[in-house]
Amino acid sequence: MPIDLDKALSADSTTREVSWTRRDVLLYHLSLGAGRDAATDPELGYTYERDLRVLPTFAMVAGQGPSAGDGASSGPELPGIDIDLRKILHAGQALQVHRPLPPEGTATVTSRVTDVRDKGKAAVIVLEQAATGDDGKPLWTTSMRIWARGEGGFGGPPGPDTETSVPDRAPDYVLDAPTTVEQALLYRVNGDLNPLHADPEFARTAGFDRPILHGLASYGILAKTLVDGVLDGDVTRLTGLSVRFAGSVFPGQTIRTGVWRQDGGLALSATCPERDDAPVLSHATAEVRS
Repeated sequence: MPIDLDKALSADSTTREVSWTRRDVLLYHLSLGAGRDAATDPELGYTYERDLRVLPTFAMVAGQGPSAGDGASSGPELPGIDIDLRKILHAGQALQVHRPLPPEGTATVTSRVTDVRDKGKAAVIVLEQAATGDDGKPLWTTSMRIWARGEGGFGGPPGPDTETSVPDRAPDYVLDAPTTVEQALLYRVNGDLNPLHADPEFARTAGFDRPILHGLASYGILAKTLVDGVLDGDVTRLTGLSVRFAGSVFPGQTIRTGVWRQDGGLALSATCPERDDAPVLSHATAEVRS
């Protein structure tokens, strides 16, 4: 039985220790496009170790980059869920940071499946991870939604179907973030070595004519775009980011983000203008500190 709902939801949490250095943070920022105008002070805050600031979305790769070596974890175990990994898609991602992330440090990350939803033709697996620092205080919490094609029909509940939407008016900001042709190759070094983002032949077998950019690269680019374009370059003001992955970006294309100010934060929608504004990230919200 591919999905054992009771086993998946009752399994004990798994725990691992992660660590990172300033070099991991610098690489992460460079892989999101920081430093293209290296002479400007705002970019130096991302690309130079003196007074280094850390984008909150670095939490998504902490402990997986060069400092982890070749033995970096390929991902958390999913007790009770035995599925073909070729059938899964990263459907959505949410992050909350409980305090600014340090440029180097260690953390204890606890993972558990918090929900498995039966969508009929597919299953949605919700994986939550919580990180605490050496002092025992929370650093960040993430929630990943995994879409498993062909794995529905196991008798579980469909789960909530509520999604956010952008206001019915023109956005307050429209921000463009060009990507480069080598960006996926650079982002891979953060730890996600999926050949879909490097190997043209593998990409074709997955239905793409060439490798695509990582969804979490688009997610990080969105975070940097908001910090730079809306939050005055202050990474500590971005405290939460939730998105649904709606489409792919090919390296070299642009991520265009519409931003709407609203009570409690920002509503967001990202598209690719080179492909007739095809959706990239949708049903997105950001929590910001004033």
